[in-house]
Amino acid sequence: MSFLNLKQVSKIYGKFTAVKDFDLAVEKGEFISLLGPSGCGKTTTLQMIAGLVTPSAGSVTLDGRDITYTAPAQRQLGVVFQSYALFPHMTVAQNVSFGLEMRKVPKAERDERVKETLGLVHLSALADRYPREMSGGQRQRVAIARALVINPPVLLLDEPLSNLDAQLREEMQFELRRIQRAVGITTIMVTHDQAEALSISDRIVVMEKGNITQVDAPYKLYEHPRNDFISNFVGKSNFLNAQVEAGNVLAIENTTVRFTPEQAVSGKKVSLFIRPEKLNLTNAGAGHVDGTVTTRYFMGSQWFVTVTTPAGQLSVSLPNVGTPPPAEGETVGLIWQHEDCRMLAGGAA
Repeated sequence: MSFLNLKQVSKIYGKFTAVKDFDLAVEKGEFISLLGPSGCGKTTTLQMIAGLVTPSAGSVTLDGRDITYTAPAQRQLGVVFQSYALFPHMTVAQNVSFGLEMRKVPKAERDERVKETLGLVHLSALADRYPREMSGGQRQRVAIARALVINPPVLLLDEPLSNLDAQLREEMQFELRRIQRAVGITTIMVTHDQAEALSISDRIVVMEKGNITQVDAPYKLYEHPRNDFISNFVGKSNFLNAQVEAGNVLAIENTTVRFTPEQAVSGKKVSLFIRPEKLNLTNAGAGHVDGTVTTRYFMGSQWFVTVTTPAGQLSVSLPNVGTPPPAEGETVGLIWQHEDCRMLAGGAA
């Protein structure tokens, strides 16, 4: 049996279903992200695991023990809230020690555990500072340390990086993963940031309107999304409507995109997608289709270009190689590998 199990968990408020028939088995030490837009039910799911919200149906078990109706304090889980919820009148060490004091841990053991945990999050030198004297990233580490010091079986993170600026947020993604791996703790994180989820998760649970739409490893989720919602929400995509003909897919005018026989049923209309980074520019007449550069944006490490073609407007992500791509208004060819043009699961356009 998996370490943490949610079986057919639902939460209903009057006529509104926030979460419906949520099934998830989490292995010990796994890092799981609940990913989705606002209102999809991810935070409600986290709160049901924490015991802050009671499920309307279903069960939650932890290490073989049913905790569906167990009080939050008795679950002994570590929780990091979006606001960090630090005590402003307490020092870093006092904030981290608070949970141990509530559990009547002897002072000598408390001091040692606080010292070890602050070392883990690289805050040993700031033990006597107050939250107001610290940066956002440092306060976040204090909140993580306070959650970890009680040795919880599961760490729950509710949008832990949302209050940080872009550069610090990216740095803290990897720091968070380092800490999680060092401790080996089972972790569930709620986020609406797909880049955040892709970079540090073992598996991602994509949610839409209270339902799970796909559970997969980050790479598989990105490369093989089940529907157009996922392919758009997790990264950017170009979509093409196509007609299957004799085992091949007629994608754009005279261009065919090949699929295996079990994927392509003759006569069937399908929806294809291709990621912007899988497209490339070439000379007009030398690619699969020609088009006109509509816009181009420089983004530092890459250029983001839109090209108007007979198939519609296609987005292209190009690495910055030191020279700019063709200017707006120029005619170019678009080229890609056939295997990079994927058919959405279900296939119907």
